[in-house]
Amino acid sequence: MESRKKRMLINSLIYVLYAVVLVFFLFPLFWVLSTSLKTVPELFQTPIVWFSSDPQFENYAYIFERTQILTYLMNSFIIVASTIIISLIVAVPAAYALSRFKFKFKKAFMLFILIFQMVSPVVVAIPLYRLFVQFNLINMHWSLILVYVAIQLPFTTWFLKGFFDTIPQALDEAAKIDGCSRLQMIWKVLIPVSTPGIASASILVGVLSWSQFVIPFILLDDSALYPVSVGLINLQSTAEAITTHYLAAASMIAILPVIILFVALQKYIVGALTSGAVKE
Repeated sequence: MESRKKRMLINSLIYVLYAVVLVFFLFPLFWVLSTSLKTVPELFQTPIVWFSSDPQFENYAYIFERTQILTYLMNSFIIVASTIIISLIVAVPAAYALSRFKFKFKKAFMLFILIFQMVSPVVVAIPLYRLFVQFNLINMHWSLILVYVAIQLPFTTWFLKGFFDTIPQALDEAAKIDGCSRLQMIWKVLIPVSTPGIASASILVGVLSWSQFVIPFILLDDSALYPVSVGLINLQSTAEAITTHYLAAASMIAILPVIILFVALQKYIVGALTSGAVKE
């Protein structure tokens, strides 16, 4: 009886902790959504208006009609999609080599990759700007994509290496017996069975790249080239106008593609996280 009460108490505390974490992450999203549907007087009304009695969906219409939000979204899509594709093209063979091959200083090399992942983009932003100015690489999407790839590649390689470790090497041997080359083995055997891990890596790289602010803010001067994370700063309130509700509406539009991507591919994330739970 005592053990049952103790177990119920522990479960109750766990669910309370879950609820606290859920509120911690969902409340900012709710507040931005609420702000995006308010009028200007409701922004400063006391007591606080948690949700407008007359939601102003016109705020969203204003964003689409009077701003470059669609251009910003398209720029972000091009940059993020290119970053994901190039990162995977480089990271998949690199992760396979680290997972399957034994060579001298392998642990040191992996530690070196991890150290690179620990370096914040903010640290290298100013030197990177000076270098890009010197080589006339400012205001170019492809140069920004290369920087994104360099930032995301260590994490992508490390993540995929851990996933490839869970795949039995017996599959490699079977592919060799069937006459597959190393490249064919990766393309025809490893990639199909690694779909959950590759999809999870793609989502994480996409989310991190979509939310990147410092690098594009420094390397891009032309507003027509801005990704959505940088384009949003044009909607900040000024002394002449209060645009907090418009900024909130644009923010909701900006995060919508990431939410859709996550929901659509969540089954692959679960598969990647549980793939190594049981080893034969």
